[in-house]
Amino acid sequence: MTKLIALVDGSVYSESVCDHAAWIAGRTGATVELLHVLGRRETASAPANLSGNITLGARTALLEELSALDEQRAKLAQRRGRAILEDAEARLAADGSAGVSSKLRIGDVVETVAEWEAEAAMIVVGKRGEAADFARLHLGSNLERVIRSSHKPVFVAARAFRPIRRFLIAYDGGTSAMKAVDHIARSDLFAGLECRLITAGADSPENRKRLDDAKALLEAGGYRVDAAILPGQPETAIAQAVESEGIDLLVMGAYGHSRIRSLIIGSTTTEMIRSCKVPVVLFR
Repeated sequence: MTKLIALVDGSVYSESVCDHAAWIAGRTGATVELLHVLGRRETASAPANLSGNITLGARTALLEELSALDEQRAKLAQRRGRAILEDAEARLAADGSAGVSSKLRIGDVVETVAEWEAEAAMIVVGKRGEAADFARLHLGSNLERVIRSSHKPVFVAARAFRPIRRFLIAYDGGTSAMKAVDHIARSDLFAGLECRLITAGADSPENRKRLDDAKALLEAGGYRVDAAILPGQPETAIAQAVESEGIDLLVMGAYGHSRIRSLIIGSTTTEMIRSCKVPVVLFR
């Protein structure tokens, strides 16, 4: 891994994004590119809504005043964006990270990530953003959009960082899950961590073979793998295993084992991100 992109927006999740990015960089030697994206509404002048009853002179004066306020607001938004990046850089430096750079961009988050992700090996983003409320099952809209559009693994940071010692792979035999297993077998990021490999569903010969094949690939990569098939629906069985077994990190495919590729994230993936309190790494 040479570089990762960490999205920061000034929310409570930004600190967690920085801490997780520092952890990833420390294990892989990657550099960190901090990215803060200002929405076009934050930097563009809004059209004035003026009454036709206002006289021409007053309307002109009001337009000038509104224009000045818009300009001031845009400048403040950019100053705030730079402050967010400076705080994030300081956080990463405190975590011991070197090779940190930052970018302030104006536009759409997804379009900006698409522009820069070709140079990166992973995207780090918070589960919820600054604009999200803290309802238990709410996900940030930008998170879902980034996951749908990114072609790189997406690391979804939990609200707070905690040491990562055990990770669980939710494996369903689909293309995304197979890509996750292959990546882990070759990656320094997961080396030395305890590996749990779980398939949820029936203990059928087909599921058993898929699981055994994945386990063999991970073992060839040097992992000691604790593998099992758990009965029940994936969103329930996996979430319970994460909670009861003290799992620190969940790895799964962004889409399930299906020929149907909808325009939204797979429903199981969405539910897992919502319900699990640990960070999640998603592979397409």
